[in-house]
Amino acid sequence: MLDDQTLGLLLQGVANVSWQSVTMIAVAMVLLYLGIAKDYEPLLLLPIGAGCMLANLPLSPLIAEDGMLRVLYDMGITNELFPLLIFIGIGALTDFGPLLENPRMVLLGAAGQFGIFLTLLLALALGFSRPEAASIGIIGAIDGPTSIYVSGILAPHLLGPITVAAYSYMSLVPIILPPIMRLLTTREERLIRMPYSQRTISRRTRILFPIVVTVLVGTLVPFATPLIGMLMLGNLMKESGAVERLTKASAQEIANAVTLFLGLAIGSTMVGTEFLKASTLAILVLGIVAFGVDAVAGVLFAKLLNRVSGGRVNPLVGAAGISAFPMAARVVQRVAQEEDFENFLLMHAMGANAAGQIASVVAGGVLLALMGAGGR
Repeated sequence: MLDDQTLGLLLQGVANVSWQSVTMIAVAMVLLYLGIAKDYEPLLLLPIGAGCMLANLPLSPLIAEDGMLRVLYDMGITNELFPLLIFIGIGALTDFGPLLENPRMVLLGAAGQFGIFLTLLLALALGFSRPEAASIGIIGAIDGPTSIYVSGILAPHLLGPITVAAYSYMSLVPIILPPIMRLLTTREERLIRMPYSQRTISRRTRILFPIVVTVLVGTLVPFATPLIGMLMLGNLMKESGAVERLTKASAQEIANAVTLFLGLAIGSTMVGTEFLKASTLAILVLGIVAFGVDAVAGVLFAKLLNRVSGGRVNPLVGAAGISAFPMAARVVQRVAQEEDFENFLLMHAMGANAAGQIASVVAGGVLLALMGAGGR
């Protein structure tokens, strides 16, 4: 038999079950399903789903003042530590060689960020505040750490839906991009073969690149310094070859641990009473608009480059200008080979994709500068 105290605690837990908590637990199950069964960004969706489920259990001590999830949030999100550590790992895994071989791809990376600023204007029109609109717009970067970093500074109360949107759309890149690419290009354009550059990128150039980019971007867009600095630090470690243990740890052990903590912390913000609002649906819709506009702008700008170059640029490469690295580049290659199995666009697309990675960081810094909310 249960004693009165135990029975009272059980009844108290049951009494605190609400439709919001039940709904959010169902949402958590969907995220877990997508991560496990569908393999959509499992490294993030699984911890986010787990954090969401744990945060919505009745009277969950994990989100109390000294609960583990609350501590993780305060330790790594409030001060932007987790996304910056993730960027070191991304830099350690990124090869900027294809971009250095074909520098004009930086234009496609810039074009692939157009949706960020258009979505900002749409969010303002829908009644969101300027910091909220900027945070929603950054979903268009299709870059989870950048979205977390910017929204964590400008609109931390929207961090949950913004992060879920950013990572969900990243995982859907292979589904969303191909129809846009086919709609905006002709078969003749998709068949264009782009010769590979015969340039050899020296080790000195690869080492100087992250240093020069950090100094240049940090000078022109100071608010982007934390993001670009950590990204290029990881890349400098990789290209220097002098600190292989640090490079490996940043790309693997540290990145894996931080990804777990980051996902749990983000999931803990998805409490039903705060998440289930009309604004959440609006954020999800605006996020997909930002993604779509980015892809459209990238492909259209690549079509313009094709015209200017006399037909030597395959417009499909423009779709890789978004920051979903390296998924977008792989999708470009797949779509190109559906038309011509011997058409190899991967390295060109990787160049545009690497440019998009840098451009998304710069865009995040620009938004912080426009909102007057650089580092805290």
